[in-house]
Amino acid sequence: MIKYDLYIDGKWTASTGSRRIEVEDPATRQVIGSVPRGTEEDVNRAVAAAKRAFPAWSQMPPQERGAILRKAGELMEQRKEEFARVISLELGMPINHVEKWHLKSSIREAVYFAHMAENFEYEQEAEGGLVRREPFGVIAGLTPWNYPMEQITMKLFPAIAAGNCTVLKPSQATPLCACMLANVFEDAGLPAGVFNIVTGAGGEVGNCLALHPDVDMLTFTGSTSAGKKVGALALSTVKKITLELGGKSPLIVLPGADLKAAAEEAVHSVFMNTGQTCCAYTRMLIPRQHQQEIESLLKEEAGKYKVGEPSDPKSDIGPLISQRAFERVKGYIEKGLAEGAKMIYGQTPSGIETGYYVKPVIFSDVTNDMTIAREEIFGPVLSVIAYDTVEQAIEIANDTPYGLDSAVYGPDQEAYEVGCRIRAGGLHINGADYRMTCPFGGYKESGLGREGGTYGFEEYLEIKAVFGK
Repeated sequence: MIKYDLYIDGKWTASTGSRRIEVEDPATRQVIGSVPRGTEEDVNRAVAAAKRAFPAWSQMPPQERGAILRKAGELMEQRKEEFARVISLELGMPINHVEKWHLKSSIREAVYFAHMAENFEYEQEAEGGLVRREPFGVIAGLTPWNYPMEQITMKLFPAIAAGNCTVLKPSQATPLCACMLANVFEDAGLPAGVFNIVTGAGGEVGNCLALHPDVDMLTFTGSTSAGKKVGALALSTVKKITLELGGKSPLIVLPGADLKAAAEEAVHSVFMNTGQTCCAYTRMLIPRQHQQEIESLLKEEAGKYKVGEPSDPKSDIGPLISQRAFERVKGYIEKGLAEGAKMIYGQTPSGIETGYYVKPVIFSDVTNDMTIAREEIFGPVLSVIAYDTVEQAIEIANDTPYGLDSAVYGPDQEAYEVGCRIRAGGLHINGADYRMTCPFGGYKESGLGREGGTYGFEEYLEIKAVFGK
């Protein structure tokens, strides 16, 4: 049993409340740990600690801040096996994939944003004056369970490197690895108050942080519905917000594309992490004349993925995060069948046995007005939509309230031209992967602001115009 208290002002400290949140292993439904259910008073203590630490931390030379962050990355590398074990337990991600999907990027981000802090041009001459970039102050981070470490580091590493102090509320489903990060920061020499953790419920701790007058910026990743609510609360005190929200990302296959590569990409994107990825290509748009061939390739590729216990190194797909998620995904699969989609791979879940397992499903004959094509399922469910013309494919791709990510397979120039007409924050041509040096974020209801790269670093810096004689 793994138990943590709150981490405030450089110390592990008890909550002012008596309630705790139990952390469940979704593969066995056994309780593996617990954290405090934080209170408003706990939030006030953490914010006060961050506010006290800010003057000294923000004035520390960027080279010194960078050195501490780099040391944190080294310690994460040294402790990656323990991080991987805990993430696999609380998330249900197969252990064989945790390091690649949940740790490597975080370790690289420590080095990247340390370098960014050390080399960023904080002052630039402008016509008639000078533009300075300065840290905001206290940053509140509300992070999700589906990438419980990477989403913390992608937000708070640049925030801290830029000179801000932080209060983190990790997801109540996966808070254990976040608490491990506090120990890493402490051992790396981060001053007290720069990084604080208040665990708890989103509607309690998260809302308190959003409304707190001494929180200068709030960064949130989660569902679009939750983002709208917490964003509205944050704006009531006119603080800056960044929101990384939901998606229903399209993958367009053009005539002349490598059909096998496109099928591999679609299946991998939707099945890995048990489909619990906001930018997964859950809508695959294919030329109608190639439908039979692509369906055959998809079924062949899907058969390579093994659903199994996270502790089994041969497993590729683990359980969903919770019973609520299981019931939600099951409902969408049933809805897809009821609305006329054809299940070409998989089966409808019958019920929960040992853990919250849902075997992957591929639907064909999907139309873009079906529920499974409109709403974010957050499970291993791929919808295949046939089109007759490329213009129709673009229209279907954009017929969504979301705009997080997109992909196009086809002749390079045509794929680029088609992709540039998709209203989404990301475009991947012929399997090109994401890089942390580039910004990540969405159009429309997929969010506000960007993470990653220089753009993600600048999100955590205020802009000041300086005029002098």
